[in-house]
This record gives sequence, structure tokens and C-alpha cells, in this order.
Amino acid sequence: MHISTTDYLPGYTIETSLGIARGSVVRARFFGRDFIASLRNLVGGEVNEYTNLLAESREQSLERMILHARSLGADAVVNVRFTSNTIMEGTAEMLAYGTAVTLKKT
Repeated sequence: MHISTTDYLPGYTIETSLGIARGSVVRARFFGRDFIASLRNLVGGEVNEYTNLLAESREQSLERMILHARSLGADAVVNVRFTSNTIMEGTAEMLAYGTAVTLKKT
């Protein structure tokens, strides 16, 4: 499965646009992680606990988007984007989305 943030893939022509492929994950904060993060916040610098949580969320939402694209019959997803939204305090959604397409090698 080809994934791209651009609207084309070099060496390929988009044959068919199949619509939006998307994948999301909703994650809640964890007390233990929050406690350590709050201690790091006192001294400044990167909060690794949240950096890792967001990285895991991006990967999982991307995997789910790819599964959705495959179910649509896609060879690729172009114009891939990520967004996040707060669902409620301490809970956030990470969404990966793009256009599912079929390709023809040029």
C-alpha cells in the first residue's frame, strides 16, 4: 500500500478515486503517566510520556486508515493528513485520513 501526503505518486497515474479512507483511535490519559509528566513539566523540556502516546496513536490511526483503504479496494492513499480532537477532558482522538485510489504504473 502506497501512502503519500502529496496528491500523486511518481511513476504512477491515479486510475480511480474511491473516496475517503480514514482511521481513528481515541486515547485517554493514564494517572501513572500523568504523574511522571507533571514532574517533568516542573523542570521543563520534552514530556516523553506524551510524545510516545501521540506517536503510538498516529501509528494506530494510520494502520486503521490503511485497513479501511484496502476494504475499499485501494492500491494507495494520497493527500494523507492527521488531525486530533479533544473528546472530553483527558481524552483525545487521533484521526488519519486521505483519498483512497487505485493506481496504474506509467
